[in-house]
Amino acid sequence: MFRVSVRPGLDLRIFEERHAATVFALVDRERPYLREWLPWVDGTLTEDDTLAFIKASLEQFANNNGFAAGIWETSPNAAGNQPGPLERFAGVIGTHKINWPNRKVELGYWLGREFQGRGIVTEACRAVITHLLGELDLNRVEIHCATGNTKSCAIPRRLGFTLEGTLREGELCCGRYLDLNVFGMLQKDWRG
Repeated sequence: MFRVSVRPGLDLRIFEERHAATVFALVDRERPYLREWLPWVDGTLTEDDTLAFIKASLEQFANNNGFAAGIWETSPNAAGNQPGPLERFAGVIGTHKINWPNRKVELGYWLGREFQGRGIVTEACRAVITHLLGELDLNRVEIHCATGNTKSCAIPRRLGFTLEGTLREGELCCGRYLDLNVFGMLQKDWRG
């Protein structure tokens, strides 16, 4: 199993088929919130839809074309009635298909509301971007965020990305077009 420790109590793990129920449960619980910004939410109606996503992401990973990973938060078992730490699924971070001829990729992420405001996505992005620009030797990472999604747009700004422009009505999401900010980071500018 692929696992990266981002900080104590926060891990990134490539999805496995057994995660489908857990991932779907969070998507379903957060559906009204997520659908405001993410066009795939309305097409994720069952656990089988999530399983299909996981299978596709495993194939993508096996073909060295990117990945999707779960963001998992662990904490000591406060209740003391079960052995080991408590583990909670917090969200997803992953790439679109890598454009190998141009050595670039787009990065995406989402997080359940109860996990927000603690630097989880910023630190997860930092770890993944370091991997993409370092280990995979890509030259460019992009993050596209709806202009109205201020929380999501804050992540690339915090990481030193350059706002390179806006795609007017760049994405159809739940029946309305969203303008997208395009943020870019080049390998030569990444400080990690």
